[in-house]
Amino acid sequence: MGGLFVLRAGQVFDGERLIGRAAVMLEDGRVADVDTTGAPPPLAASVLDFGSESFLMPGLIDAHVHLSLGATADVVGPLLEADDASLLASMRAAAERALSAGVTTVRDLGDRGFLSLALRERGPRSGLPEILASGPPLTPPGGHCHFLGGEATSEVEVRRAVRERAERGCEFVKVMVSGGGLGGGCPAYESQYDLATLRRIVEEAHRAGCRAAAHVHGPGAIADSLSAGFDSLEHVTFLTTGGVDADAALVGRVAASGGAATVTVTSRPPGPSSGSPGCAEIERAILENHGRLWRAGARLVPGSDAGVSPDRPHDVLPSYLSTLVGGIGMIPEDALRAATSVAAKSLGLAGRKGRIMQGADADVLVVRGDPLSDLDAVRDVVAVFRDGVRAL
Repeated sequence: MGGLFVLRAGQVFDGERLIGRAAVMLEDGRVADVDTTGAPPPLAASVLDFGSESFLMPGLIDAHVHLSLGATADVVGPLLEADDASLLASMRAAAERALSAGVTTVRDLGDRGFLSLALRERGPRSGLPEILASGPPLTPPGGHCHFLGGEATSEVEVRRAVRERAERGCEFVKVMVSGGGLGGGCPAYESQYDLATLRRIVEEAHRAGCRAAAHVHGPGAIADSLSAGFDSLEHVTFLTTGGVDADAALVGRVAASGGAATVTVTSRPPGPSSGSPGCAEIERAILENHGRLWRAGARLVPGSDAGVSPDRPHDVLPSYLSTLVGGIGMIPEDALRAATSVAAKSLGLAGRKGRIMQGADADVLVVRGDPLSDLDAVRDVVAVFRDGVRAL
């Protein structure tokens, strides 16, 4: 985008605090300045005034998505049947849907054939969110999400798999430490890898300059992933054979680790079938334990797990933020921080994403109303800017 653009809004939240009425100046894909003095804009600037009822904030960050999954009742069948060209087209549509909701950065934690890398090659001005990628997640043969192509078990296999992801340009290595509900494998509460293997994976990932993300449900998988030194824990549901059980010591370990805990409960956790009484009970228990993590000081980051089921479309993250308040116990300002500046720090993007400040990427969301009073206002999107280009 050439030239200087000035965005005026009734309230500006910079990703960490409310700074009130301000003018945000965008130039060459960056935030050039944030003016709170009310001074006239530069003569050469193009001004967009969204009015006194508008609220401007950094674009949202969804820390856990699957662009290759279609948010349908059967996500595996269509993925297996699709060729790369058609799958890439559906992934582009999913990413566009996320951007239209104000999600300007996504972390894809499991694709097929590294297609998320191909999608992001189209560049920041392509009308898509910024995409961080892990490629196919590592899983044992026949394990959870094995159909994505990341099967590896031996030391040689896992080290080779990690190096391949780094060489291709992935920022993250995703590991299915525990089982799950897609494509075989063991139940979600059981572990798929032993601690020695997990340590090798993390060691190799860090040596290659990648961060390591652990898909974990059961307490054993959570404990092993902490011991192995993973940078983020995904889901962290504490599922057991009998339901959900998080002992205080393990909650304390997660909080003390300093790593990110990506909370992904929307409306259907793994376990009993959707709509069953058991499902609702498990969801409540998971949210209660996420609340315990929050009160213990854990760094919680919202991730929608978009794509894995019909109740997780790729624009669901803004709706999910209210769960951080009503289900976990954050205040709205905490929830906005979690989806902007806190998420950026957790994903290695501090200073570039998740903030409205000089030098940050010009990824901006403008909504109508005040989400600090009513978080649902974040869904009333007025404008979205990605890399300084208006996408909506």
